[in-house]
Amino acid sequence: MGPVSDMTNPIPDNYVRRLLDNFEALGDAEALVATDGRRFSYAEMRTRVRDTAAWLWDHGVRPGMTICMLVSNPAESFFAQLGAHLIGCRTAFMMRTSPVALIRSTLSAVNADVFIYEMRTSAEPGGEIARAAAPMPVFCIGEGGLGPDLTDPPHVDELPFDPQTIPFAPETLFQTSGTTGASKLVRHGERFFTAIQKVQDFYRPDDGRPIRHLSVSGTWHSAGQSAALMTWGSGGTLVMTFNVEPEIYLGTVQRERVTSTMMSPAMLYSLLDDERIAETDMSCFYSVTLGAAPASPARLLQASKIFGKALNVVYGMGELPIITAQFPIGLDTTRPERLRSAGTPWGDARVEIRDTDGTVLPQGEIGEIWVSSELMTEGYYGATELSKQAIVDGWLRTGDVGRFDEDGFLYVMDRVNDMINRDGDKVFCRPVEDALAEHPDVRQVAVIGVPDEIEGETVFAYVALQPGASATPEELIQFTLDRLNETWAPAAVGFIDELPLTEFGKVDKKVLRQRYHETRSPAAADH
Repeated sequence: MGPVSDMTNPIPDNYVRRLLDNFEALGDAEALVATDGRRFSYAEMRTRVRDTAAWLWDHGVRPGMTICMLVSNPAESFFAQLGAHLIGCRTAFMMRTSPVALIRSTLSAVNADVFIYEMRTSAEPGGEIARAAAPMPVFCIGEGGLGPDLTDPPHVDELPFDPQTIPFAPETLFQTSGTTGASKLVRHGERFFTAIQKVQDFYRPDDGRPIRHLSVSGTWHSAGQSAALMTWGSGGTLVMTFNVEPEIYLGTVQRERVTSTMMSPAMLYSLLDDERIAETDMSCFYSVTLGAAPASPARLLQASKIFGKALNVVYGMGELPIITAQFPIGLDTTRPERLRSAGTPWGDARVEIRDTDGTVLPQGEIGEIWVSSELMTEGYYGATELSKQAIVDGWLRTGDVGRFDEDGFLYVMDRVNDMINRDGDKVFCRPVEDALAEHPDVRQVAVIGVPDEIEGETVFAYVALQPGASATPEELIQFTLDRLNETWAPAAVGFIDELPLTEFGKVDKKVLRQRYHETRSPAAADH
């Protein structure tokens, strides 16, 4: 038996109950195109969510339990997420690229009751984790795994429980990317899932067309869940793709005639560098959103010639997916600096620039970005002190540094932890990266701070060149000097074939710092 409700307290709201009512009303309209090509109507989605919830219940899942999931973005991951939330469970999503040892420790840290893993992408690590977690109940998605397969649960006419009497509110834990430190578990609950369904107009075309949103993110990412709920809240169609190879992505755009999509700058650059993009009709797009990391102005100008007014940028994070937006991006030739802007506060978001002591700074001054919104995280799971440090009087300290211009446009300069202290001068990585990205030979660039005996810390740039390019480190350093100054220009440039990316599409600067130190260690110097 699961926990018994304290009848002196009201039954909490549950967004899934409302969502299933909406699915029933939308009936045969197309809701989901899965990564494997299967298509689901809203009526079929409703059935699959209910069947999955019943299958979980029949195998001992009860309200208040924690279900850890190791998945990419199969249709069943959505059915399992919604089914588990209908029961009143907490779901916790693990990054597939995490080491097995880290995933096992996370299962222990969250007191996991159930483990679900996907065979297509995580058969080996998932099986290893499942065997080590025995006798914990395990489910798989796909044939040949351990435990019952959630791909085709038995159909039920009636649920084995009454959703109206579930005493626990749904909650999800998302791993942060951890690009500047240890990964954290971000908590989002009923408030987040309810609020996200109110902002579907962000992707809704002005001409009345239904949303057809192409997503490469899945349930493991708050942005993926946000896009799904916004799409379904408006009666649109979510088109999922697992492969971000340009040929497959562009083929999906043509075949499905999607109206919106969201991608990281790294994915955008890959598309821009593919000659097939010139042959692809992009007129179907109403919104092409860039997120996860800043994009270089030079690349934005290039992209604007292809996507036109559909191109926009969003600034957000796992803790709050939408903070500011610029729609469309600033192509005003009289204000070229707007290409570097993250836009203006969006929806109910409030944004302030504050000093280290929490004092609100006047317009134009640089400080830490503080935000507040209904979409904001409720804190970090298992990290009370960290939550208190990050959330102060209803405001989230983002850990990003920025400023506002006179028209209320936000400019994100850097992560607080990424600022380079060069002989007492603070250097932000973003302007240096933008300057280098203007060089025609530069395809990708990332800047890090590295130790220096004289200056304490200095600027180092990793650069991936265009095919056939021949720029030298000296040429790139001088190029930056001409645009910035001696303090901000890199002291050295290292070439790299591809910048390492996290599963979130962000440049993994932890890996770059490790690479730098390994190549300059005494042991490396001996070879």
